[in-house]
Amino acid sequence: MRSDESERQGLLGDLSEALVYLNAVVFFLLLIPWLLRWVKYPEDAKNDLYHPVTSHFYGTMPIAMVIVAMNLAMAGHTGIAFPLWLIGSLLVMAFAFFIPYLFFVGEGVDIKTITPAWFIPPVGLMVLPLTATPFVPLSDQWKGAFIALNYFGFGAGFFLYLALFAIVMGRFITHELMPPMMAPSVWINLGPLGAGAVALLNLSKMLPVGIEALKVFAFFLWGFGTWWLVMAVLITLHYLRNLHLPYSLAWWAFIFPLGAYVSATHSVGIAFGIDAVDSFGFAVYWLLLALWLITGVKTLKHTLLG
Repeated sequence: MRSDESERQGLLGDLSEALVYLNAVVFFLLLIPWLLRWVKYPEDAKNDLYHPVTSHFYGTMPIAMVIVAMNLAMAGHTGIAFPLWLIGSLLVMAFAFFIPYLFFVGEGVDIKTITPAWFIPPVGLMVLPLTATPFVPLSDQWKGAFIALNYFGFGAGFFLYLALFAIVMGRFITHELMPPMMAPSVWINLGPLGAGAVALLNLSKMLPVGIEALKVFAFFLWGFGTWWLVMAVLITLHYLRNLHLPYSLAWWAFIFPLGAYVSATHSVGIAFGIDAVDSFGFAVYWLLLALWLITGVKTLKHTLLG
């Protein structure tokens, strides 16, 4: 039995390491056109940055960077991963300041441009402590500043998310549904809730003060995430039954937020020793895998068809 279990763990370990390298390769390949657009079409890139919907998606690039950095560190490549994590963290903070600033000094936005995509900058801030754990012991000299940076990330990201959540909920309740093309963005709300729960558990390990309070707060975030998961499924089914749900790159909004929620479910289940929570997370993982496969196949298909 032990040999079978160790063999399974070995196979899963090899698969996970292969996925780490695959993710890193895909990230750097996609980073090339992302950067080239700023060089060849700066006006278009700038227009997107100032747009009330597309501006928020600029935060996805540095979020991907810090996640890739964390994965590389877990695979033993800390020398490459730590500088990548620092660059990604600086870019996360830059977009988290700049995008809200544009709204503050602007002339207002149309209610129809308010979508859960607005949660991306704050979720980026909460992803910092989610991804920072492999780098905490690197330097005792900078450990205090490093921990402060991660607490800043969660604090700023969480309260910014709360403010934006009230605005988005107001839009959901008082106005019509979003266009079908934007329907997958409903799932984005799982991102800050899932990432926030895991971030709190990581923060409790970085600075052992108020550990139990942080863990309980993580459990609360997970609870709200569970409510939102059910709501996101119901809204998606409403689009499928009564409207339509055409494929677009927005379908990737099904993936990362749900992945963050699955990670949070597993982490909360382990932290509190509740097998039922962990088992529920494993069940939701199969939904995540199915959505990932469907979205990946559709993306390849539409890419090949131009």
